[in-house]
Amino acid sequence: MYRVGVIGDRDSVLGFRALGMVVLPAEDRESVLAALEETLKEDCAVVFLTEHAAALVPDRLEQLRERRIPAIVPIPSTRGTTGLGMGQVKETVRKAVGVDILGFDRAPEGKETER
Repeated sequence: MYRVGVIGDRDSVLGFRALGMVVLPAEDRESVLAALEETLKEDCAVVFLTEHAAALVPDRLEQLRERRIPAIVPIPSTRGTTGLGMGQVKETVRKAVGVDILGFDRAPEGKETER
């Protein structure tokens, strides 16, 4: 049976343990990489990863995106959001439909403007 994993700083992820998720506190690059490998061993189909943790391992996340499982989902931490998660969702939607339908277009200067 597949499981759900959560990786990030202790304050952000500890509460997910009550929901039965595989909780792996990690705050530096090495511990995040080790936690990602542990989610593979634990048969996690979905891994929620705080945006701060995701920013530490972009190369490994790119490799994992080529796989069908696990689905890696960036989430905000207790420190707030960096916009990484929403940016990835927007890019995925843009690739799928060919247009940014989530409310922002690129202006010629490279700045985002709201519709």
